[in-house]
Amino acid sequence: MAVSQVSRAATAPVGFMQSDRMVLALLALLAVAVRFITYGNPALGFDEQFYLLVGDRMVQGELPYVDIFDRKPIGIFLIYAGVRWLGGEGFVQYKLVATLFVIATAWLIYLLARQRAERFGAGLAAALYILWLNLMEGEGGQTPVFYNLLVIGAAWQLFAALRAPDRLVPRGALALLLIGLALQIKYTVVFEGMFFGLAFLWLAWQQRMAWGRLVAFATVMVALALLPTALVLLYYWGVGEADAFIFANFSSNAYKENGSSLVQLFKLVELSALFLPLGVVAVVGHRAIRDKMVRPDGQMVRLWLVASVLGVLLYWRFSAPHYAIPLLAPLCVLLAPALDARPRLGAAIAALALIAGQVVQIQLAAMKGGDAAMRAVAAAAKPDRGVIFVYNGYPGLYLLTGSPLPSRWSFPGHLNTQDENNPRALGVDPLVETRRILDANPDAIVDTFPAYALGNRETRALLHRVIAERYRPVLCVATRDRTRVIYRQKREAWPVDLSACRPEVFAPVKP
Repeated sequence: MAVSQVSRAATAPVGFMQSDRMVLALLALLAVAVRFITYGNPALGFDEQFYLLVGDRMVQGELPYVDIFDRKPIGIFLIYAGVRWLGGEGFVQYKLVATLFVIATAWLIYLLARQRAERFGAGLAAALYILWLNLMEGEGGQTPVFYNLLVIGAAWQLFAALRAPDRLVPRGALALLLIGLALQIKYTVVFEGMFFGLAFLWLAWQQRMAWGRLVAFATVMVALALLPTALVLLYYWGVGEADAFIFANFSSNAYKENGSSLVQLFKLVELSALFLPLGVVAVVGHRAIRDKMVRPDGQMVRLWLVASVLGVLLYWRFSAPHYAIPLLAPLCVLLAPALDARPRLGAAIAALALIAGQVVQIQLAAMKGGDAAMRAVAAAAKPDRGVIFVYNGYPGLYLLTGSPLPSRWSFPGHLNTQDENNPRALGVDPLVETRRILDANPDAIVDTFPAYALGNRETRALLHRVIAERYRPVLCVATRDRTRVIYRQKREAWPVDLSACRPEVFAPVKP
């Protein structure tokens, strides 16, 4: 071993980690502490606001893909629909549920890492998972925060099968069922699912399983991985909406653009920089990691990480750091021996991540706005008897104002970005749909300045032509570098406060 038990005991600060239960308590406390700053901020993430909105509409009887469009699998919306049953507005509730998922995921990371490292290294590996989420837009309820638990559950089954091969078949079946459930939260899990399936087949081959049983085992695993998706498709077929499900979940993705390759490569470099501190741990503690690599579980962890990296690269979307969150679980498990060998370096990096994560959250709130900003926008946009139209702004405004949705395409990015400017990607021409919404004279319109650099110029020009004819700004809510503007109809008597408006709000919008 790279570090002897005696020298490790002398260097690692393990006095406060005397039992696994204590580690679990510390991980739970850490998760709540580092995410606490986000609990009172409903403006945290636009994606999450939309998931909550869809979950709320599901509770009211509406059907995703039919009544409200998105490309995410239904699992993420079912989670948020469940959140709505907890009461309240849902914003705090979904963050608390997400925190429970984070704690459970970190605990499984610890248990897996504990098989390859001492308690301190394993605990620090799990802590780094919690801390790094705050650096990668995982501080709330993004999809990986939920499906990572299912994926690491599958990994737990694989590593258990390595130790006790007599239960290989049931463990493989359960692992691929967990992957199937994860696929209904985000389809990109398919790459990790392929790895786990192949790993179980390799173990079966190592045990000299008969070819007939091997084929049957593979068939069962594939069937279980596809079962949740097949059941959802069967439900939509039963209600006569199979075409809507297939289009939203599969067909439309073929036509959605991801931006230029140059932009994606630049974002990939930015994203890679987030992993540099963890890379330092890997380099400095490479001998400890290498010593564990000779074991089958060490090789499996490495292959799991490779599969996760390939999944992120093949998805080819790097505009937001949360796309790389799937790398964290296998990477943290892999680093556990290095953290055990270099405890002071690991603790220092964890402390820096703790501080940096809180700074990031403060900066995000300053940029996007917090509770006060979002509620000020909601108060000014609250409809009289009609609807509002959030062209560019908080999707959660539909919840806070009680407004019906003006369109099936109510996520702002579907109508206001160039990437979505393709009827074959949306099922509707964004310009036509924007015109239809505006022809219905929504009570209020919400836009954001400055305009998004990769926005749909056609829909925005149309929007502001209509605004110039029929609407007037009544309130500007400024954050660090953005201004949310609420427009109401000119004929409506409404108090006006334009003191926070920046000059570009009054400049003509050019096509």
